[in-house]
Amino acid sequence: MIVIALTASIVIFDGWKLKRSNQDIPNLGQFPTGGMAWQSQMSQELVRNITMLGAIIVMMAAPWFLAERSGTSTQWVILFDVLLAIHGCWLVLPKRYALTKDALWVDGFSVDWERLWWSGYTGGSSITLQRKGWWRLAPLPLGGSEEDLAAAALRIDAIMVDEWETLAPLLNEEA
Repeated sequence: MIVIALTASIVIFDGWKLKRSNQDIPNLGQFPTGGMAWQSQMSQELVRNITMLGAIIVMMAAPWFLAERSGTSTQWVILFDVLLAIHGCWLVLPKRYALTKDALWVDGFSVDWERLWWSGYTGGSSITLQRKGWWRLAPLPLGGSEEDLAAAALRIDAIMVDEWETLAPLLNEEA
């Protein structure tokens, strides 16, 4: 029951954060300060979260092999699988992202740039930053179209090399 309660709490919290992200990022496009906000599509989120979806599938299957040995009721295993399936649905829903000079908004959370590092963007379907202090155990992928990701990568490069003050006016002239 503790596992079910914790899983339900995570699913409810993640769902609330996703709903809240539309309020936190109400406008899409370029900001006057040089930042930007964009929204992904379901197919882009599928690519972004494919490894997490694989982990969810494994977590859904594993209890079935252990339920009889542990004496766990089938109804608890089914409820656990339903909660994980809902969480999997949350993962593929379109998301809103935003970045400014000070922070990155992803999955309903704001992350300061000082807490992130990255090794650049060479094109493709996602940008992956890493959380400092977690090695490769806490990747932070960003989804979106290649155009949105290229624009975000330009800004992230400027932030990481402390060139934001140079880039922001250029972006405003271009817009």
